[in-house]
Amino acid sequence: MSPFIGEFIGTAILLLLGNGVVANVILKDTKGHGAGWIAISLGWGVSVFVAVFIVAGFSGAHINPAVTLGLALAGVFEWSSVPLYLTAQFSGAAVGAFLVWVFYRDHFNLTEDAATNRHVFCTTPAIRKPSSNLLSEIIATFILVFAVLYLVEPEIGLGALDAIPVSIVVLTIGLTLGGTTGYAINPARDLSPRIIHAIVPLKYKGSSDWGYAWIPVVGPIVGGLLAGLLFLILGN
Repeated sequence: MSPFIGEFIGTAILLLLGNGVVANVILKDTKGHGAGWIAISLGWGVSVFVAVFIVAGFSGAHINPAVTLGLALAGVFEWSSVPLYLTAQFSGAAVGAFLVWVFYRDHFNLTEDAATNRHVFCTTPAIRKPSSNLLSEIIATFILVFAVLYLVEPEIGLGALDAIPVSIVVLTIGLTLGGTTGYAINPARDLSPRIIHAIVPLKYKGSSDWGYAWIPVVGPIVGGLLAGLLFLILGN
């Protein structure tokens, strides 16, 4: 399997399972309806485990543009491979989000609140304040990428055995720092599904909230680059 296919499949799996748990918890008449934030955080953490475990041996399992950019700035990933990885990640995320819509289509049709339907695809802040929302995404992503930098092996990236610690980091971020913005911490995780939300037919659709869309893209990128820069400065 090529690195491109690995990143594509890994990110698609991440979004299928991660947005899948959101759908299971918030859409009407699902078996998991009302399970709450802990279920969502745990579901996302396990989703990372599954995705990383499957594709780590093929691409290093970045499955996140912020991780790819942070690793490149830190000097542990080739800049020349960044465009390939980012293309695979954004494309894979779109496919994963589309599959969630296919899987939960009947429940989308029963859920009359348009905002709830959108929340399955992309993040929304608890309190809409751009400066605070941006800072939340920067800090949370910094923690993720900085942790990953101490796990990766040069020229390899993440290995299959790293799936557990990375998933624990994501779970921890969700439980501790996720309450302000829904912790996108991954530009592909938010932008690609938001585009899918704008495209697919939903009985109760509403806005894709494009006015907020830049924050879960810019915030994670800045956080990832800051983590890479600090790692580089520390000389590790």
